[in-house]
Amino acid sequence: MTASVTRTAHQVSAQALAWLHAQRECGALPADTTVDLGDPDSVYKPLGETALAASLVLRESAAGSVELRQARDLMEFCWRQLGEGDMLYERLLRYSMMTDPLETYAPFARCGFRHEPLERLLAHTGALRSVRAVEVVPNRRLAVANAARIVGLGQGEGGYDWPTLTRATWLGAAPEPWLIDWMTGYCVTHTVFHLTDWGGNPTGLPDDLTAYVATWLPVWIDIWAEIEQWDLVAELMIVGCCLKEPYCAPADWERLAGAQHPDGLVPRDGDPVPDDPAQRFKDHQHTAVVAAIAGTLAVSRALGGTAEQR
Repeated sequence: MTASVTRTAHQVSAQALAWLHAQRECGALPADTTVDLGDPDSVYKPLGETALAASLVLRESAAGSVELRQARDLMEFCWRQLGEGDMLYERLLRYSMMTDPLETYAPFARCGFRHEPLERLLAHTGALRSVRAVEVVPNRRLAVANAARIVGLGQGEGGYDWPTLTRATWLGAAPEPWLIDWMTGYCVTHTVFHLTDWGGNPTGLPDDLTAYVATWLPVWIDIWAEIEQWDLVAELMIVGCCLKEPYCAPADWERLAGAQHPDGLVPRDGDPVPDDPAQRFKDHQHTAVVAAIAGTLAVSRALGGTAEQR
């Protein structure tokens, strides 16, 4: 990995994280929010995404002191918004087959924000046949398995069958790569994320799939960069950082840096960006999250490998 990639990746991730930190109040839960969550994707899901990015900055410890402080601030802000875990506990207690309490909790558990009643409830519900049989797309099953792994659940007898879960995905079939579409692209990225725990364990991606992704990832990045789908481009760049031999091309990083705004916002696509701060956050928060993760992992791999090797 070249010095120019490391420098540009750090610049992109630091600016994206600073933007998330500066705009964090735009992601606060409305005062009347309950565990019923009429629209979970509106604020609740973005809080979990912001916490994920912050947790990986802290896990990798490859950022500067300013970025580490901002990441810790974001973790604490998101944790407070979720009632320090009480909201997740109450949501799971009411909706036992929902997977989002576990998935949202995992980044916090990674960083030492623990909620013992929630973990006891997660251990109970996770062992239920009904919960294990919930019908979701295959990469979502991997998301649940990885979240359980992070929290310390789903091990031993009754643990997750990772090979079977892997081969049930689109990527697991090593299909014709030219038939990939926008939604399948996201499915591919998340399959890699969960198998490798966001680059912390690159060996989690089987060798044949590693070779397949390494061959086609540059093509896929070029396709979606050409049509300015920056959110998916950044996710694919994260995939590159999750491989045993990371793929981090200077041209990809220069393109993403060129799309980033001076305040750190990374647009999700080539459409005009509104001036209203609340709308800007709503539309582009996720892209800032994935840009921050991509840059963090790229710098970390350049400096010393993976979390499992340190």
